[in-house]
Amino acid sequence: MLTHYRHAVYAGSFDPPTLGHTAIIERAAKLYDRLTVAIGVNPNKGSLFSADDRAAMLREVVASSEHIFVEQFSGLLVDFCRSIGAGVIIRGLRLLTDFEYEFQLGLANRDLAPEIETVFMFTESEHVYVSSSLIKEIAANGGDYARYVPPSVERALKAHFENR
Repeated sequence: MLTHYRHAVYAGSFDPPTLGHTAIIERAAKLYDRLTVAIGVNPNKGSLFSADDRAAMLREVVASSEHIFVEQFSGLLVDFCRSIGAGVIIRGLRLLTDFEYEFQLGLANRDLAPEIETVFMFTESEHVYVSSSLIKEIAANGGDYARYVPPSVERALKAHFENR
């Protein structure tokens, strides 16, 4: 096995991170020697939390692991993977609707960087309907979102919406 295939990247906006995200992180970390959780920074996309805040929430979640790292990136994911020596992109799939979009991305990434593999991981059934957008909507309307997010995210959401 080539060494860059021992380093995987799980990328997303993570705005905010959910238990579905953290479940994928935990499972992927068991498969690879090094896992980088990469927060995409897109200034044209309106985010609830800054990239620094999202990174802080995720770092708290993975603090007990010595081989999971949280970083931010902008630009093409394959370029980021190359820059850190990663050979695998992890993508989470929740529903059939995710598959078509993720399949397109995977094919484009393969065309741009054939040396980097894309691995799809299915979300656990209890998280299949949970998305960051859903969490934001529940939180914005005063609903109970605690069971869908890690404690660091629950605290950040509570602070954000209390200060509105």
